[in-house]
Amino acid sequence: MRFTSLLAPTLKDDPADAETVSHKLLVRAGMIRQVARGIYDFLPLGLRALRRVEAIVRCELDAVGCQEILMPMVCPAELWQESGRWTHYGKELLRLRDRQDRDFCLGPTHEELVTDIARRDLRSYRELPRNLYQIQTKFRDEIRPRFGLMLGREFVMKDGYSFHIDRADAEREYRLMFDTYSRIFERCGLRFRAVEADTGAIGGSLSHEFQVLAESGEDAIAACTRCSYAANAEKAEVRAPSASTGTSRARESVHTPDQGRIEDVARFLGLPESAFIKTLIFVREDGSTLAALVRGDHQLAEAKLRSASGASTLALADAATVERVTGAPVGFAGPVGLAGPVFVDRALHGIRGATCGANRADTHLVGVEHGRDFGDNAIFADLRQAISGDGCARCGEGHYALHRGIEVGQVFYLGTKYSSSMGATVLDAAGEARPLEMGCYGIGISRTVAAAIEQSHDDDGIIWPRALAPFAVEIVPVSMRDEAVITTAEALHRELNAARVDTLLDDRDERPGVKFKDADLIGLPLRATIGAKGLARGIIEVRRRDDGSVEEIPVEGAVARLRELAT
Repeated sequence: MRFTSLLAPTLKDDPADAETVSHKLLVRAGMIRQVARGIYDFLPLGLRALRRVEAIVRCELDAVGCQEILMPMVCPAELWQESGRWTHYGKELLRLRDRQDRDFCLGPTHEELVTDIARRDLRSYRELPRNLYQIQTKFRDEIRPRFGLMLGREFVMKDGYSFHIDRADAEREYRLMFDTYSRIFERCGLRFRAVEADTGAIGGSLSHEFQVLAESGEDAIAACTRCSYAANAEKAEVRAPSASTGTSRARESVHTPDQGRIEDVARFLGLPESAFIKTLIFVREDGSTLAALVRGDHQLAEAKLRSASGASTLALADAATVERVTGAPVGFAGPVGLAGPVFVDRALHGIRGATCGANRADTHLVGVEHGRDFGDNAIFADLRQAISGDGCARCGEGHYALHRGIEVGQVFYLGTKYSSSMGATVLDAAGEARPLEMGCYGIGISRTVAAAIEQSHDDDGIIWPRALAPFAVEIVPVSMRDEAVITTAEALHRELNAARVDTLLDDRDERPGVKFKDADLIGLPLRATIGAKGLARGIIEVRRRDDGSVEEIPVEGAVARLRELAT
């Protein structure tokens, strides 16, 4: 490819609306352009990187027997109504109607459609297992699309689904997909970690996320310092405290006018946030409410609360509901005298001398004690997000260190969540109809492109992993007016492409500095600089983008050496 033929409109300055490194660099390098909030065009360089990820995914999935299909992006509402997700998925599901006034949605994921395929075309256990996947554009109407490809509304995703006669075989496939995903991200050249995760809106009972490690990651990962256990901080199991905390004292009310936030009350009373009990009111899917208590310096993990309470969905109560349940405005709720189910994090077991809302406006209680003042209706569970230094509940010895990660893939064991509701059954060996056991496996293809840049870049631009780079080599002739330089560059470009080394020739009549700047911005792994002085000595200068090292190679044999460096 010649630069003069390539649509790669590079920019000197960061776009004003870009917050993350990947968003800035993808736009500046001429790889994507925004069409609407969270919706992007992929220009040639960006699309080539996207196709690199797709190729690796297809290669690894096909090697283990997965079969590629393609389902429609526009999905009929009745399939989603059968699964129950038409009403439960939320506003992220973009609903629309056709000219016959029939309801459809743009598919954010395709469990319903693939289950429909299975119930129509799978009849017997002899046809199992089956693992079907697609690579397709998805749409989720995110309330705040941001960070470029990291959290867009339209994105490219690989979603796969497997079907089995029993749970044992589904779990075997789950382990196979876990290993396959590990190979995929290794081949992509990414530093990543597989961690236990919440199943979220997809459902199921077992899940792992694949997190690309990057300081800019939006997810916190808790990893044990002694064993191999790692999980999303919202999912990580925290070891129960060995002893109660605080000093017992008489309970009393204190006037705290307009001090509704814990940090404000702590400052007002001169107390540490760890001495507080935070009381949160939630509404279940059926409209009933529950309370959740965590220590003032901890954050509630809603996924853990959903699991502990058995709720399929939970939402923070609005101000009117909080006042109806507690008798006080938001910010003044507390456990003393609170009716109804109260779920309490284990860090509060045995707490003494605590401070909490008094269930009265502008009032808090100090000296609150578990067992004496609250706890009769308490249900204790691990409810909080893990923090650095927390004890690991798996090995009982190690503690957690926190890392930042970007989720690029997730595997789920779904069980019969969709097959049961949609009537997807097969006959077992005894001739009895059984609902299919299912697994679900997703990779954010476009998100992986962005994550690679978040993990690997410098002040000058992108540093592509070799496996994902749009081109392997960029040839930069220093002068387009020197016949020997042009002839050598053209020959090298032609011969490298013939040798199946994807090569970009910067044949623009620009100053060397402009070409070098763009080369660093685009971030291809190797830059071969051809200049008159080098040619006089019979050499070409090759610079590696990842570590900046420079090697002089003979013109004769340059193709073989560059091919070696590019693989």
